[in-house]
Amino acid sequence: MTRRAIVSADDFGMSLEVNEAIEAAHRKGVLSTASLMVAGDAAADAIRRAKSMPDLRVGLHVVAIEGKSVLDLPAITDEQGWFGRDQLRLGVEYFFSPHARSAIRREIEAQYRVFARTGLPLDHANAHKHMHLHPTVGRFLIESGLSHGLKAVRSPFEPPEPVDAKDSFSDRALRRWIDVLRHQIRKAGLKTNDWCFGLRWSGHMTPDRIRSLIPKLPDGVSEIYFHPATAQNAMMHRFMPTYDQEGELAALLDSGVRDAFTRESVRQIGWSDL
Repeated sequence: MTRRAIVSADDFGMSLEVNEAIEAAHRKGVLSTASLMVAGDAAADAIRRAKSMPDLRVGLHVVAIEGKSVLDLPAITDEQGWFGRDQLRLGVEYFFSPHARSAIRREIEAQYRVFARTGLPLDHANAHKHMHLHPTVGRFLIESGLSHGLKAVRSPFEPPEPVDAKDSFSDRALRRWIDVLRHQIRKAGLKTNDWCFGLRWSGHMTPDRIRSLIPKLPDGVSEIYFHPATAQNAMMHRFMPTYDQEGELAALLDSGVRDAFTRESVRQIGWSDL
């Protein structure tokens, strides 16, 4: 097997600072792929930038937690149309409540429709905070995606060894949910990645870490995902106070990271190359 890597950024459209970083990382760095939050505060700006960068592959970053909705349905959002931050509570409601389940299905379909109206090709889909690991969210993300030409979905499985971690009980529990998601993906005839890096170091994917990671990438397709920004605004400080978004942008622009991909013969690809 050969080693291939998809270098991506989440939260495209969240803010101007994120959009600026994604554009810089694509034009001057190693970033090839971005995931769009269609109801984000800066979604219109992200779409404009994406259309000026035809080689940037853009997918849908489905929001079902900690973000703005499209439909503002009271069964799943607050008075301002925002999803809550309590992952356990939302997960229980999405699974057991018929009203919440119906609402999140309609919301996900609406997010795909908004993406379709951008005119951008749909490169892939994933979910904010990996909520597509929830069987209900994953099912609706896939079902709606199929009607909109979806071809690939992220599997957030990070093996511990390349990031110098030990295999923990939580890792083994997470793999159960990943197995369910992969079954859903393959049953639908969609493609997915073998490995995913960015979970343990989320918000701290700095140049030295990425330079050390690339030689350790396993055989197969690895997605390496980032949360870059040129600065941290008030909203990001509220939701991601410990994140070093500028450090993540620095990694995407780092010449040593680019050289490491070449030196280690890791071929950079996109989802459509799977």
